[in-house]
Amino acid sequence: MSNITAIILTKNEELNISRCINSIKTLADRICVVDSGSTDKTIEIAENLGAEIFHHEPFEHYASQFNWALDNLNIKTTWVYRIDADEVVTPELATEISEQCHLHMSDDVNGMVMKFKIAFMGKFLKHGGMYPFYNLTIFKYGIGRYENRAMGEHVILSKGRTIDLKNDCLHYDFKSLDAWINKHNWYATREVNDYIAVRTVGQIDSNELYHEAKKASKLRDGLYYRLPKFLRAKLYFIYRFYFKLGFLDGKAGYVHAFLQAYWFRFLVDAKIMENEIRKNDSSK
Repeated sequence: MSNITAIILTKNEELNISRCINSIKTLADRICVVDSGSTDKTIEIAENLGAEIFHHEPFEHYASQFNWALDNLNIKTTWVYRIDADEVVTPELATEISEQCHLHMSDDVNGMVMKFKIAFMGKFLKHGGMYPFYNLTIFKYGIGRYENRAMGEHVILSKGRTIDLKNDCLHYDFKSLDAWINKHNWYATREVNDYIAVRTVGQIDSNELYHEAKKASKLRDGLYYRLPKFLRAKLYFIYRFYFKLGFLDGKAGYVHAFLQAYWFRFLVDAKIMENEIRKNDSSK
């Protein structure tokens, strides 16, 4: 094994969980599922595949849930891998992870940034800023922890450096478009909470983030939210679909860019507006 504890946060992931676990069974020393109230067969499937099951409610947001796992799973391995239930590790990526974990067991490489290939409507999106999508998902236990924010959370390393892995992790959710829309409605609420928190207590020093997270933080908090509400959703679509060539992904690329801009981003602005109206009314 690779001296890795894999942690999967779940709620009603019966359509995805078996693919995820099977893809890391020969990679991870421990596979821990931290569930927040599944009512489907997620727990049964995970247990049958050999995963350890933990329960933690209420679910506040991903960062707090994962940090709870770090504090309560009695982790003894050198490395921790946060993998989502809708992600699949290819054999090539599994080999690379194992090699890099052994190679950097005792040096100052304390985190690994992974590339994701995201599928939507049966198609892997290669344009529109969707590929490659980077995320720091593997880090040494005791050195990495998620920043406490409701949305757009990233791992912060207390010391050391990161490396980029070369092979892709596949991200594809087998749930319906209804599930995607409902999830992004929930994401929009979390995004508004994060938006308010950042403007109330301030944002984390972006210099503490790894390269892509630093870029995303500056674009989101330093540029995007300085633009006028609702107009920024339109500009976001134009940027993704035209400037980042999202149209080259065909109908799937169009639907994804449209929903990201005019469903998710527009909805975030509507909820920000709603919050501002309620705040003004309560102050009268």
